[in-house]
Amino acid sequence: MKRILVILGAVLLVAGAVVFFTRSRASSSISGKSAPGERQVKYYKSTMMLGEISQAPRQDSMGMDMVPVYEGENDRGAIAIDPVTTQNMGLRTALVTRGAVQRIIRTVGMIDFDETALSDVTTKFKGWIEKLYVDSTGRQVHKGEPLFEIYSPDLYTAQNEYALAATRGGGLKESARTKLKYFDVSPEQIAELEKSGQPKKTLSVSAPRDGIVVEKMVVEGQMVEAGMKLYRVADLSTVWVQAQVYEQDLGFIKLGQEALVSLSYLPDRKFRGRVTYIYPTVDEKTRTAKVRMEFHNPGFFLKPGMFATVQIESEIADDAVLVPDMAVLRSGEKNTVFIALDGGKFEPRTVTLGARSENYTYQVRSGLEAGERVVTSGQFMLDSESQLREAIQKMIEPQAPPAAPGEHGENKPEVPVAVSAAMPVDDSISFICPMPEHISIKYQRPGKCPICGMGLVPVRNDMLKKLQPGGKVDHYTCPMPEHADVNMTKPGKCPRCGMTLIPVMIAPALTPATEPATPPPASGHQH
Repeated sequence: MKRILVILGAVLLVAGAVVFFTRSRASSSISGKSAPGERQVKYYKSTMMLGEISQAPRQDSMGMDMVPVYEGENDRGAIAIDPVTTQNMGLRTALVTRGAVQRIIRTVGMIDFDETALSDVTTKFKGWIEKLYVDSTGRQVHKGEPLFEIYSPDLYTAQNEYALAATRGGGLKESARTKLKYFDVSPEQIAELEKSGQPKKTLSVSAPRDGIVVEKMVVEGQMVEAGMKLYRVADLSTVWVQAQVYEQDLGFIKLGQEALVSLSYLPDRKFRGRVTYIYPTVDEKTRTAKVRMEFHNPGFFLKPGMFATVQIESEIADDAVLVPDMAVLRSGEKNTVFIALDGGKFEPRTVTLGARSENYTYQVRSGLEAGERVVTSGQFMLDSESQLREAIQKMIEPQAPPAAPGEHGENKPEVPVAVSAAMPVDDSISFICPMPEHISIKYQRPGKCPICGMGLVPVRNDMLKKLQPGGKVDHYTCPMPEHADVNMTKPGKCPRCGMTLIPVMIAPALTPATEPATPPPASGHQH
């Protein structure tokens, strides 16, 4: 009997040890602690209900077994998606690149007279028009060419006084001569009067400059009063283009920038000019400011009163990190992009954007580096997953190996527009006349200059861009490249071509970036 009790006690002792050991292993499993060399369980998650987790193994609210999530999985809040799901979600990616931040301002302008090249013809005495030499509007005249002859009793009396004084000399002669000068009698006419000694009934009035008669207010036989405007002559060799630019784009407009103008009736050519003035006021109704550009007008193709399409290109930064606009998710408080990682994982990242650039890209000031791949299509699904689950893994680890790069269409790198093979090579070449007077017109195809008949020569667009100055004022020069040696300390007119001088800018030294992913901030507004 005693022997049976000993055997029974030993059996109970062994059973108790087994139960204790089993419970210890279960408790260790639940608490996330495992034996050395084994992965530790962080928590259990539902594969059906988003965000449903548990610290112990159980079934979720849908009756499905929860799966464990181990330590070390899903670092930095990345989302793992198998290749099949990636394809079904329509996820597409693109590379983050480096390049220049450029903004092209497109607006409508109106061609206007160069106000500094307008002259009114008036008289300083009352008289009658005896004969008209220029009897119609639109006539081209040259400086010194007679416009009309006028009879005036006051002028005839002044001639008589000078003729008498010329025989006596002294101060009386000089006084009579000064009176004729104040009547705008030319030195040649005074010399002829002194030589002949006989006053003329009529005086010939000449054109004050080369140009076109744009206004004519007199007819033959008409009486005119002193100061009355008789003609207006405009020099159309240089014209202004007045463009309206929205106030948010004014930061990209600088004096001296090249401007391109195209006309609806001449679609095969563009005219090149320069920004010469930015008006200091903004229209309260349209919220636009007026920007003035000057253009040489060989052939008189630019006619005052015409509407024109204006294009001004501004380079904000010559080297910056660029991200496609479609890759950015905007929540109002922050901008988020999703980075495509290896193994089918996607990581949300907050970025700081700079100015908007061409080709639907934005400058990135922080958060991205060139060469990283971002999601450009379907990222709103990733954003929903990321916000619902926050810092925990939200999808099952893919069982199939990830697809090789380039296997799916969405994984192929997008070719930048600037080097796209589909882009015509001709877009980088323009044609201009070799005559310096005609280089302000840029043509899209070869041929002959319609003004002088010389053959057009090709020139690369990057060479034309080098004509643009920028920076602090150093001196004033002519906006025409062939007159770049003109150096003036004050603003005014070019002594060679008559265009308004513009300040030459010295580009400020760029501050080196502290981090490769953070380019120096560019001037301008964020859009």
